[in-house]
Amino acid sequence: MRSFIASLLLAVALPVAAQQAKPPELQPLPEPPPPPPGYELDPALEPQVTIIKRGTDTVEEYRISGRLYMIKITPAGGRPFYLIDEVGAGNFVRYDNFDTGLRPPMWVIFTF
Repeated sequence: MRSFIASLLLAVALPVAAQQAKPPELQPLPEPPPPPPGYELDPALEPQVTIIKRGTDTVEEYRISGRLYMIKITPAGGRPFYLIDEVGAGNFVRYDNFDTGLRPPMWVIFTF
């Protein structure tokens, strides 16, 4: 009976103890410093994305240094799919998702 009363008092006292006063006023974070010399981003290496609307479909073309390497096609009523040039030869391969299906084996070595 004593343990029941003690647990009941503890269950009532914990929410009261968990309440705290109003949190202190928060300050915004300062802006991050610029990158050190030699680590600036090269705009030529940033992908250039061109978005084209063809009827109800949306086509996004991704280029780096002017070379087309990926196309994302989003149909109006379907899931998007990708055409990717893996080697750079201009041959595009369709990917419905980027899941390779590779699953590493996971065996139970030891249990206790």
